[in-house]
Parts: sequence; structure tokens; C-alpha cells
Amino acid sequence: MRSSLIVTTLLATAAIAGIAVAKSGAPAPATPPAKAKAAKPEIGSYGFDAAGMDASVKPGDDFFRYAGGGWLTKTEIPADRAAYGMFNVLQDRSLAQTKAILDEAAAKPGSKIGDFFASYMDQAAIDAKGVAPIQPWLTALNGATDKTALATEMAKLQRQGVGGLISFFVNQDEKAPDIYIVNIGQGGIALPNRDYYVKADPKLDAVRTAYQANIAKMLGLIGEGDNAEARAKAVFEFEKSLATAHWTAIESRDSDKTYNKWSADDFDAKAPGMPWGAIRTALGVAGEQNFVVAQSSAITGEAKAFADTPIEVLRDYAKLRVVRSFAGYLAKPIDDANFSFYGPILSGQAVQRDRWKRAVAATSGALGEEIGKEYVARYFPPATKAAADTLVKNVIAAMGARIDKLTWMSPETKAKARTKLASFTPKIGYPSRWRDYSALEVKRDDLVGNIARANAFEYARGIAKLGKPIDRTEWFMTPMTINAYANPVMNEIVFPAAILQPPFFDAKADPAVNYGGIGAVIGHEISHHFDDQGRKYDPTGKLAEWWTKADIDAFDKLTAQLVKQYDAYEPLPGQKVQGGLTLGENIADLAGLSVAIDAYHKSLGGKPAPVIDGMTGDQRFYLGWAQVWRTKYKEQALRSQLLSDPHSPGEYRTATVRNLDPWYAAFGAKPGEKQYLAPAARVRIW
Repeated sequence: MRSSLIVTTLLATAAIAGIAVAKSGAPAPATPPAKAKAAKPEIGSYGFDAAGMDASVKPGDDFFRYAGGGWLTKTEIPADRAAYGMFNVLQDRSLAQTKAILDEAAAKPGSKIGDFFASYMDQAAIDAKGVAPIQPWLTALNGATDKTALATEMAKLQRQGVGGLISFFVNQDEKAPDIYIVNIGQGGIALPNRDYYVKADPKLDAVRTAYQANIAKMLGLIGEGDNAEARAKAVFEFEKSLATAHWTAIESRDSDKTYNKWSADDFDAKAPGMPWGAIRTALGVAGEQNFVVAQSSAITGEAKAFADTPIEVLRDYAKLRVVRSFAGYLAKPIDDANFSFYGPILSGQAVQRDRWKRAVAATSGALGEEIGKEYVARYFPPATKAAADTLVKNVIAAMGARIDKLTWMSPETKAKARTKLASFTPKIGYPSRWRDYSALEVKRDDLVGNIARANAFEYARGIAKLGKPIDRTEWFMTPMTINAYANPVMNEIVFPAAILQPPFFDAKADPAVNYGGIGAVIGHEISHHFDDQGRKYDPTGKLAEWWTKADIDAFDKLTAQLVKQYDAYEPLPGQKVQGGLTLGENIADLAGLSVAIDAYHKSLGGKPAPVIDGMTGDQRFYLGWAQVWRTKYKEQALRSQLLSDPHSPGEYRTATVRNLDPWYAAFGAKPGEKQYLAPAARVRIW
């Protein structure tokens, strides 16, 4: 799963669109305006919020602000957000839709989803319990008198959702995708990534200082306040030693380097210092003989850090992992103290989200497909699914045509690429088989227990896959999720029901806007199977080289141009977009737009696109793309994204258009304008 596509929408009229184009110097339309549609879209007159444009900005200077500058000016980031954009608008819509389902269920005790939701909403009962719900775990950690016992207790807690020293999950073996295997990766830190511990930066220095103060505060809240400042510093230094061993975000993207097959015996030989046998037993995989280790040298370094650190420090660290993992489900003083760092300081989010929103999210995380059945019945009509299925079919066909026309790819590889494309499994809306939650116990008066049991249920579900056939019906997102993903090992693209709403998709909107929105998103996900990492998986989903060396060299030369282009963007002083980190997503944006506009043109059936409110079809297509990436950020959130997120900020995702010849024809961008690229400088991959 490599992709996460997120966007949002605002309502408006389109009356000023024609004026905006004329002032900005785009070519005049050649055909008269179309008659108004009988069925009005949710946004504007044709599916685009034209009132959110800024007519004073030339498209060729800054397409992001031309298409959304008015929205940027009038939109304030809500206090409970660190960033705000079209994705968040749609997310709030999905939360409200889901809340309606949960409110009804909560009114009838005995419903799993209703009782779970009610347990989260009972703030008084939660506050009355204080730290008691996690006290047995803290007591168990206190009783661990040696490192083997401590590591064992930590591994047991990991099964219930407490963050561990390592990441651990069951997934397909990428080199043998017909079997499941245990995957191990770097972990153990509570800040976003290694840069937050080791990078020299005054802003990050301030974060580190605040983080240590927060550690001391959290220790005090669980009754460990003696000498808290010194203990906090020691815990931070241990986390720093873990982070120092970690691979960078760019290194961790490499599918070849992150596939390292280790036997059970290899752990003691290659990563001495941790009681691996005891950990495997506590994690429930004592009988497994083979594992895939992602960041191999990081696991070696983490084991050494564990061995070199006094048990008293490790015990404090383990207690903090417990309280951090469950702070949001504990009494308000603990919840607020945890948020006081992770909200305002780390992300820029000023206040906690409404409790009901957090309750909806938690219940959806625990019982997502149980809620999803009702969500789909209420909010995802068959007509929407049918329209989305058609869009997917059209965009896949457009990708095939693009492959056929490539000049840099050999005929041999083209034939295999076509085979891979033909083997895609699109999953639209919801699973074909719903998950069974009958074994999950839910109590109306036990939030922490419900969270822990849900985590343990999901953990057990993963372990139970070992030795079983691959479940190709499984979804890794709920129908209520505003997102989409590509899974190269399954050779699938997945679009939950909730993302198939405005501004991504509206059956009543102009097709051009839909193709520029959800169509480009579909193309994005398809192309992830052919990006710098996805291309490494063959038509069966196996991690195996199937391109010729000449193809790889030609592809790498093209992607290096894209890395260089994004490396030049500087959203914050001294903090640029990392072209290497964001490469996969940038390739997917470029390819997604390229295939989506081809699919849009094909959908016209040889007829000219109508002009609507002064906008040509191609103009509306690109405006549909820009609309979904309208986003504003708090500085802290933007910095975090630049340091750790494989997605470029919305402004630079919008700027993908500067590589596309049809965009120049549509908006008349010309030399001397800031986003103009000479034809030879435009990156053309797919």
C-alpha cells in the first residue's frame, strides 16, 4: 500500500469563471456555452467551486492560487486541525454520516458498535477511573526484574495495541506472494521519524526540549514523578539511540533493500542484545522459522541500544509506551497532557477534536466493516458504484494505451506491462465479504478494555493468516475512509465508498471535473503499480525484476528529472520538498493526470467538449484536479509532512500540471511565467 489520496470541497457558484479565464490570458472558447444541466451538482454549476478562484493570478504563474486562491484567503484552519483542505471537508462529512449510524446503535444497548461508541462518549465514567484501567500493565512492567522479563511483557502488550520496540505484522511474502509471513521493521520511537531526534535544526531543538518536558509530565501522571526530569532525559536518549539506528524515510522506500529474509536463528546472530526467543513466544510466533526484516541494520542497532541501556530506563520507557498508546482513552488530565505536546507543539493543532469525532474514529477503527455495512446501505447507492466502475475501466484502458505509445520502453517489457495491467483487481466501495466480529467482546462501561480487546482481536486475525491461503477479498480500509490505495503484492487498486463523493466524484457534475478529480485519483493508484517501487512487482505480485536493464536506465533517467524538479520547491525557509522521498507519489500524480485526461477525451466519443460557464472541457478537467488539492497548513504540520510524508504538499501536487502539454494548451501558459517549463524541460514518464 503506497498511496494515500486526500482532498476536500467547498460550495460556490461558477459565475466568475469566464471572467477569470479572460483576465488570465487563457484562450477563448471555440464553442458556445452548453445549456444548464437539469440535475444540479453539489458544488457550483458544474462541480467546481469557481468562487474559490483568484482571477488576479495568472494560471501560468501559480495554478494552485489561480484555481483556489479565493478559498485560501477566506478559509481559516479550524482550531482542532493542523491542516485543512478538501480531504478534511469530506472526512467531516463521513464522520457525520457515521455518527448518525452510531447514535442510533448506541440508543439500543447490546449493539457492539453502539456499546463501543457509548463507552467512548461516557467522559464522566472515564474520568472516574483515572489511571486504573492501565494499572495492571504498569504493575506487570514493574514486576519485570530482568530484561528478558521486561521484553516479554512489552511484547505481550504489543498484542493489545501498545507501541513496541519493533514494528510487527503479518503480510504476504513479497517474493512468494501466495504465502503469508511475519514482517519485522524498525520502531520504538514516539516522534515522527529519526530527523526529530538527530537533525540539527533550531525548530526541532525546541520540539525535543518540549518533548522531554512532556515525558516528565506523563511520568508524574502515572505516579512516577520522582526525579522525573532526569528520567525523562534518559528515556529520550534511549529513543534517540533507536532513532539513530533507523533508516531514513527515503531508504525505507526501497522495496529491494527492505526485503531481507531472516531465519529465527538469525536474530540472535545478526541482532544480539535482545531476547528474541522470548519476544517471539510472547508475540505468538514461536513456531515461525522465517521472517522478512525491513530495515536490517536498524534492527541490529535497536538490539544493541536495548542491551546498552539500564533496565530502569527501559522500564520507564515501557510505561510511557503504555500511557502514550492509551492516553486518548484515559481520564482527561492524561489525555490533555498528551495532547498538549502532540497537538499544539508537534502539529500546530490548537485544541482537541470534538469527543464525538474521536469516538467515531475509534469505533470505526475497531469495528469498521460492521459499521461499513450500514454506511454503504445508506450512503453508497448502486448507481454511484456503477459510475465509478465505469470510470475505473476507462482509466485502465487509457493506461494501456499510454503503455503502447511509450518510446523508452522495449516491446518485451510493454507486453509484460500489459499483462500486469490486465490482471488488476479494482475494489470499489466495499468488500465482497464482510468481516465477522462475533468473537470480539465489547462492554459499554470499559473503553480501555474495548480498545485493547479490539487490538488483540485484530492482532489474532493477522496471526491466524499464517499457513492459510491468501485472502484476496481482504480490505485494508473501511468503507467510511477518505482515502485510496494500491497494493502491489495483491495487484489491486482500492477505493472506499466515502471517497466517491464531491469534490472527488459527483454523478451530477460535469464529466470533465470528475475525470480531473476521481479519474486522476484512479490513474494515480493504477500508476503506483508502475512507479519507482511498484514497477518492481511482476503481474503475479512477486517482487522480481521483469524490466530490461535498458528500460530501467531510461526510467531512472526520467524519474531523476522529477526528483530534481521537486527538490527545488521550498515551502518553508530552509525546508524543501524531498524529491526522493515523494518520488512515488509525484510519479503517480503525473501519470494519473496523463491517463485521466486521455480517458476523458475518449469518453467524449469524438464529439467536442461543451463549454460551461466560459470554461472548456480541458480547463474544467485541470480545475477539478486543483480543487481537490486545496489545502492550508500550520507551520508545524507542514514541517512534519516535509520531513516524513511521502506525499508532497497540496500546492506542489497541483503544480504537476506544469509538466503536461494539454495544460499549456488549455490555459495559455507562456515563457516568462513562473510555472512555465519549456517543452524539453517537461517531465514525461507515462
